[in-house]
Amino acid sequence: MKVVALVSGGKDSCFAMMKCMDYGHEIVALANLMPIDDSVDELDSYICFFLGFKSVGHQIVVSYAECMGLPLFRRRIQGSMRHQQLSYRFTSGDEVEDLFVLLKEVKQQIPSIAAVSSGAIASDYQRLRVESVCTRLGLVSLAYLWKEDQISLLDEMVGRGILAVVVKVAALGLNPEKHLGRELGDLKSYLLQMNELYGLNVCGEGGEYETITLDCPLFVNARIVLNKFQVILQSPDSIAPVGLLHPLNFHLECKEEAVSCQYRENNNFSSDKENVVFEVDGDFALNCLEKCSSTDHIVDFDTNEQISMCISTCRRGTFSIGCWIQHSDASRGLQNDLTAVLRKIEQQLRNDGLDWMHVLYIHLYISDMKQFALANEVYLRFITEKKCYLGVPSRSTIEVPLTDAVLGNAYVEVLVSNDESKRVLHVQSISCWAPSCIGPYSQATLHKEVLYMAGQLGLDPPTMLLTRGGPAAEMDLALSNCEAVANCFGCSVASSAVFITIYCSVSLSSSEIIAIQDRLELFINKKAVNEEGLGAVNPIFLFVVASNLPKGYDSYNDIGIHETISDTDIANVEVKPVLCLADNGQYEVQSVKLCKPTMDTPNYTFFNFSDWHNSCCDIKLVPARICMAVISVTIDEAARIYSEAYPFPSILRCGNSDRQMKAIVFFLIYLADKIISDNGFTWQELKNLRFYVLKDLVAAENTLFLVFSDAFSEFAEMSKKIDASERPIFNLVPVLGSGRSATMDGLITWGRTKREFRGGRGTLRGFAEATGRKWRRDAMDGSGSGGDGGGGGDGGWTGRGEGRW
Repeated sequence: MKVVALVSGGKDSCFAMMKCMDYGHEIVALANLMPIDDSVDELDSYICFFLGFKSVGHQIVVSYAECMGLPLFRRRIQGSMRHQQLSYRFTSGDEVEDLFVLLKEVKQQIPSIAAVSSGAIASDYQRLRVESVCTRLGLVSLAYLWKEDQISLLDEMVGRGILAVVVKVAALGLNPEKHLGRELGDLKSYLLQMNELYGLNVCGEGGEYETITLDCPLFVNARIVLNKFQVILQSPDSIAPVGLLHPLNFHLECKEEAVSCQYRENNNFSSDKENVVFEVDGDFALNCLEKCSSTDHIVDFDTNEQISMCISTCRRGTFSIGCWIQHSDASRGLQNDLTAVLRKIEQQLRNDGLDWMHVLYIHLYISDMKQFALANEVYLRFITEKKCYLGVPSRSTIEVPLTDAVLGNAYVEVLVSNDESKRVLHVQSISCWAPSCIGPYSQATLHKEVLYMAGQLGLDPPTMLLTRGGPAAEMDLALSNCEAVANCFGCSVASSAVFITIYCSVSLSSSEIIAIQDRLELFINKKAVNEEGLGAVNPIFLFVVASNLPKGYDSYNDIGIHETISDTDIANVEVKPVLCLADNGQYEVQSVKLCKPTMDTPNYTFFNFSDWHNSCCDIKLVPARICMAVISVTIDEAARIYSEAYPFPSILRCGNSDRQMKAIVFFLIYLADKIISDNGFTWQELKNLRFYVLKDLVAAENTLFLVFSDAFSEFAEMSKKIDASERPIFNLVPVLGSGRSATMDGLITWGRTKREFRGGRGTLRGFAEATGRKWRRDAMDGSGSGGDGGGGGDGGWTGRGEGRW
C-alpha cells in the first residue's frame, strides 16, 4: 500500500516508517502537526504529547522533506483538548480534527494513498485517535510498533541506524544538563539501568524523554547536523527535573549515496512537488461519520414472509436472540436475507428497550463465504461504531449449508446484556501484535468476568496473510493471536479459557484435525507450565466442521491490501475461546460429580439416576465464579439410553427415527436439569441453547424441530420449570460435523454458563452431542453431526449441542 507517514521528528515515527517498508509498503508522503507559534517549544496539548507530534524540535522536521525526497504536509494546531475520554468521538474544535483536516488534504492531493503510519507503542489514546481519523477517511492505520517490547524496540532502533538525540527529559534518573543533546545509542545502557532501578520506559512511552531524529536509513539525500542548541530548564525539581533542548542552528549535510527511486515511483505526485513543504490551512471538517439509521439504503423485504425467531427464556442479565428465515427462497440472495434477519433482531432489541450497543457477541452464519464483503456491507448498516458507543460487539463468521436446510442465506445469533458494563478491545491498526479488526467487530468483549473472543485465524499480524505450512501451522498462529488478545486483559488462554470452539474446514482430513487438536493440547499444557503459579483450566474443546471459513483477505480486500485471490488464502481453522477472568488471574478448578438423588428428589423424565451417568459428565466448578459441565455419550451408551427411553408412551408415539431423536433430547434435558439443580441454578438463567444439525438431515428439518419442541414442551408441562409456550428456547444450525475431540466420535455433551450467586458471577457452560447413522445435532454453542456409518442399523445416531446458563 502507498502510505502517508505521521512524523513527529522522534525516533518512533521514523522507525515506524522503516517497519512499513519492511512489510512491503511504500512511503509516498509525510504529514506533521506543529504549534501555532514557531517560537513555542512546549504546548499543553494532548495531541502533541500522545500523538507524538512534538513541539520540541519541531523546527527541524521541515527538513525531512529534503532528507527523504518526499512531500511534507504540515498543519498548525488550531483546536484544543475538548474530548478527553479514551475512545474518541467526533468533537468540533477538538485538536484531533486538525489531524483529520491534514490527512484529508493529503488524500486529496495524492489519491493513491491507502494507509497512515504512526509510531504508537503503548498509548491507547494515540492509537484510538489515529484509527478514528483513518476510519472516517477510508484509510488503514499501520502501527507496527504497537505492543512491541520496548527494550527490543530500543535495541533494534539503535542497531538499524537511527541517529536520534534527546530533546526533552522529565523523569527520575534523567538530568537536563547531562542528557539533553545526547545520542540515543550512547544512552541505551543507561536507560536500561534506569528501567531496572525505577521502571523507566526505555522508549519514553511514559513521557520520560523525547527525541529528534537527525539521521536514519530513510534519509537518502541528506542528514541533519545540529550546530547549536540551548538547554531550557522548565522545572528545577531536585528529584525529576524537566528540561528542553531548543535548536538554535542546524544544517543539512548531503550524502554521497545516490538517491533511491523507490520512495518516489508511481506516487501520483508530480516531480516538481517532491521535497516541497505544504502548509494545510482550512476550517475544521464536518462530521463525516456514517449515519446511524439502520434503515438507510436497505433493501425492503416482504413483510408477509415467515421469519422464525429463537429467543432464550432468560430475560434478566444476559440472554440471546437467534433469527433465521424459514422456507426462504435462496434466490432472494444474501443481501435481502441478512437485511431481513438483522432488522428483525433490531426490532426485538427495541421491544426489550435495548439497542445494538447492548450486544456482546454475534454469531454470523452465511450460505456463501464468497459474499463475505457483501455481508459486511449489510452488517455495517445496522452495527456501527456510532450506534455502539460502548464498542462494537465481537463476532465469528462461518459458512454453513443454510440453503440446503431451507433456512435462507443468513442466520444470526446475538448475545445481549441489559446493562452497559461491557469493555471492548477493538484494535483497527495493522501491527505485529495480533490481527487487526478493520471490520465492524472487536477482538474481544469483556462482560462481568467473562471474555468473549472473536474467532481468530492463523493470520500473520503485520501482513494479514494466512501463514503457510498447513492446518497445524495455522492453529499455532491462531492460538498465538488468541494469547495476544488475552494478554491485553491480563490473562492467558491456558489459565483462563473455559471453552474453546475450533471451526475446521470441511477440506481437512481426519489426520489433519487430529494434528490440530494435538497443537491445541500442546499449547494449553506448555503455557500452563510456563505461567508461574498458574495451572491450566482444562477447557472444553468443541470441534465444528464448517462449509467454509473466512479467508485471509476477506476483511481487507475492499481496502486494497490484497489484490490477488486464490484457494491458498482459504483458512483451514478458526479458534474462538471464551475466558473467565479472576481478579488475581488464578482460579481453583474443582471437579464435581452428579449428586445421587434423595427419596424426595422429583424426577420429571423417565430416566432414573445411575452411576454410569457420571461417566458421561465432566463437571468443573470455580467456586463463586464459574461452573462448567460436559455430558458425553458414546455410541455404546446410546443404546442403553434408548432402551431406558423406549417404554415411555410419548416416545412410542413417534416414528422410528423421531423416537431415537426424542430419547436423546429427553436424556439431555434430564442430565442438564440434574446439573442445574445440583449446583443451585435454575432454567430461568439460561443464556443460549444451540443445536447444530447435520446437512444430511435437511429433508427432515421440520420434523427435527418439532421433535425438539415437543420434548421441551413435555418437560415444561411436567416440571413447571420452563415456559415453552411462547417461543422455542433453542437454535438449530446446520453444519457438516462436530465433536468434543478431533475423532468426532459419538458423544452427548451439555452445559450451561453465567449466573449470579454469592454476590459474584458464576458460569456453567457445556454442550451436548449425539452421533447417528442419519443425523447429528448440537446445542448451546456446541455442535453435532452424524454420518451414514455411525451407530449401525436404525438404532445408530449422532448429535451434539451446547448449553449456556
